[in-house]
Amino acid sequence: MTAVPTVRRVFGDGPFAEIGRPRAAVADAPSGLVAVGGDVGRLEWNGHGSGDRRWIEHRIGVYERDGLRCRHLVPSREEVNCLAFHPVLPLLAVGTGGYDGGYDFTGELLLVRLDTGEAVSVLPYPREVVRVAWQSPTALRLTLAPPDDWQDPGAHGQAHTAVIERPDWTRVGHQGVALAELSVPAAEFDRADPGPDARRLLRGLAARAGREWIPRTRVRSVEALPDGRVLAALDGVLAEAWLPSGERQWAVPDAEGGRRLLLAPGAPDAAPGRASVWADAERLRPPHRKEHPAPRVVRLSADDGSVLETVPVEHPVTFVAGGDRTFLRPVEQYRDVPWTLLAPGPDGPVDGPSGTGFLHDFPVRHATRPYLLVGFDPRRPYRDKWITTVGPDGTLRRLFPHAPEPGRQHASGPAAEIGRSLVYAGTDHRRGESYVVRRSLTDGSVLWRYRADAPATALDTDGELVHVARSDGTLVALDAAEGSVRRRTELRVHGLPTVALSLVVAPVPGGGLYAGTADGRILHLVHTPAASRP
Repeated sequence: MTAVPTVRRVFGDGPFAEIGRPRAAVADAPSGLVAVGGDVGRLEWNGHGSGDRRWIEHRIGVYERDGLRCRHLVPSREEVNCLAFHPVLPLLAVGTGGYDGGYDFTGELLLVRLDTGEAVSVLPYPREVVRVAWQSPTALRLTLAPPDDWQDPGAHGQAHTAVIERPDWTRVGHQGVALAELSVPAAEFDRADPGPDARRLLRGLAARAGREWIPRTRVRSVEALPDGRVLAALDGVLAEAWLPSGERQWAVPDAEGGRRLLLAPGAPDAAPGRASVWADAERLRPPHRKEHPAPRVVRLSADDGSVLETVPVEHPVTFVAGGDRTFLRPVEQYRDVPWTLLAPGPDGPVDGPSGTGFLHDFPVRHATRPYLLVGFDPRRPYRDKWITTVGPDGTLRRLFPHAPEPGRQHASGPAAEIGRSLVYAGTDHRRGESYVVRRSLTDGSVLWRYRADAPATALDTDGELVHVARSDGTLVALDAAEGSVRRRTELRVHGLPTVALSLVVAPVPGGGLYAGTADGRILHLVHTPAASRP
């Protein structure tokens, strides 16, 4: 009988959780529906590269006004600017798009069927749609940005407004609007931000339902404690703790939010049985500035979130931990800046390993020593990447090339040490293939390799299984000994798909897994025999 993971509890759940941060929203009284366009953010950030390949961060949610149940969740390739319910038909018009930063205003006009959730893109070529409104059951008023700003700096304050007629809009198919129908003169146009109105609407709808709306996105790190509590770092929250009952015990807010948590048991000021956690928060670089503002690195009490220690750093950093040593290393563009030793210690700034090249992201769970992924070619740092380890004296020792095939260049992913081997994820962009591989730490030989069509976002192991979360919403359990697939599950919450961005095996036998999702929730997954499921 095969055991499959089921969701025992959802931490951080709430109304409109599926769409992340809202960009536009509209309520429709006749249908009793609410449509929301939002985004949950990218799956990579400074110092971390879990891979955005095939990831779609924007989405459209269709909700029932009574109860706020999400009926449909539709992905959108571009940011959602506007939505309009058809006055009669079960149809939603959605305008998407934006400026690409260099030349074009790209986007789509989507028509979403409210009965099925199916969507069709009807413009003849990519074009940003900034406003949509139904003038009648047959006429759609469409406002589009100019195609580009080539030799026209005023394009950012202009738009083209056309009225498109169709006798039955449910019969309009892919690219069903002709180019000639969009050939209208440009006029001055005020691009008002729809975000504040959208947030006001969602807050009010949640309040009328007796609930509180708190937007949450990207649980980048999750850690489980032996007492059943779970810690998480996400957008807008440096760190938070949840009790097994589902109640949030404490939270430390932060303007940007936490990037990674690192349990620090046995700290000098920790009482027996009491844990603390390291947390870091990046400060995003303002436009037109070369330097990043100083990040935030603190050690928090796991009991109440109080700050036990603050580490002064001036540049973006990330954690490197293994065995009894924990470092803060600068991200790539500041690699000449001294490292900071956190444990044992802290001893403040220390010299980083000598002879390092480009330091790629390479988080390793259960590491018995610090590992680095280093690109040694100074002109092409994506080539000649080696998995290395830092010796007790600070010297760098090459273990084996990162790519399983000699001469290839692969993007890195999450990793874990198991026995005398490393299990890690990677992506071969040239072949369009992602994988998880187990390699011997003795000679670098490949013990097994699992191939996938979506990159891994998180990985952990209990010694028997290697649990891999993928960017397509799949959770795969691989046999740690041979790499075969033992289970494959599509992650869903309330019947709708979600994607795990972080993952940890519970530290107690039978405790299951905790998965932090891109839409800001934390799932407690337990393994249940398939035959006993309802």
